[in-house]
Amino acid sequence: MHLEFRHLRTIKAIHETGGLARAADKLHITQSALSHQIKGLEEQAGVELFARRSKPLRLSAAGLKLLRLADRILPEIAAVEEEFAGLRQGSAGRLHIAIECHACFEWLFPVLEKFRHAWPDVDVDIRPGLAFGAMPALQREEVDLVVSSDPESLNGIDFTPLFDYEAVFVAAAQHPLAAKSWIAAEDFRDETLITYPVDRARLDVFSTLLTPAKVEPAAVRQVELTAVILLLVASNRGVAVLPDWVLRDVRYHADYVTRPLTEGGTTRRLYAATRDEETTQPYMAHLLRLARTEPVKLQRRA
Repeated sequence: MHLEFRHLRTIKAIHETGGLARAADKLHITQSALSHQIKGLEEQAGVELFARRSKPLRLSAAGLKLLRLADRILPEIAAVEEEFAGLRQGSAGRLHIAIECHACFEWLFPVLEKFRHAWPDVDVDIRPGLAFGAMPALQREEVDLVVSSDPESLNGIDFTPLFDYEAVFVAAAQHPLAAKSWIAAEDFRDETLITYPVDRARLDVFSTLLTPAKVEPAAVRQVELTAVILLLVASNRGVAVLPDWVLRDVRYHADYVTRPLTEGGTTRRLYAATRDEETTQPYMAHLLRLARTEPVKLQRRA
């Protein structure tokens, strides 16, 4: 039996309208063409699909089996057609994000909250990007966007600048370094430095300050959560260096002091890495615009 989607649509239309003429109008075909289609389908099935002497026209037991099949399959087909139309129009797709910046969740979640309202048909997922090679994963199409502060020259990959941020020293209000107006590399020699559990090359305090100055802190303590880092700092268990958007609230808290790294401060830039053929996709372009503007609002509150 050769069953086509149009046959299922025909069965459903006749059941819903109760007659051939109204079903033909609904399907935008002639009544003659509809009758011919039903005759051919019944010949294939070897059974009658309608109780023809009934008014309105009713399905037979065999016809009801096809109706149940139509009720299962046709909505799935319609959903796939709608999804494909969205892909063609750029309104649907996949956006899997890898993050090479531990603290980026602080600003990324507000960005994604706005994004989901504008693009409800885009499948969004987040991978921390710390336990696997994010850039190779982007090239292999396992992820679609990587947030990074280290742009590279990679074939087929765009690095879109997002925003600049300051790496800021934070300590307990009673800490001896609170008396200083800015913090130098040498100031860390006797300190316990509390960091995220990532490679030193990915930490601003090491890459921009301590490693170039060949300074090693007295101890390094790794902590997963920003809130716990700040709790330990407030308890004078160590000092930390965090992005300015993380410290927007604690700057005015009596338990903390914040100071710039070096006299002029230390500024870094975040980038969004995407495959070049997808950078201008409508939903991708919108996310990049949000990622350039929403974090700046958090910084202005700092």
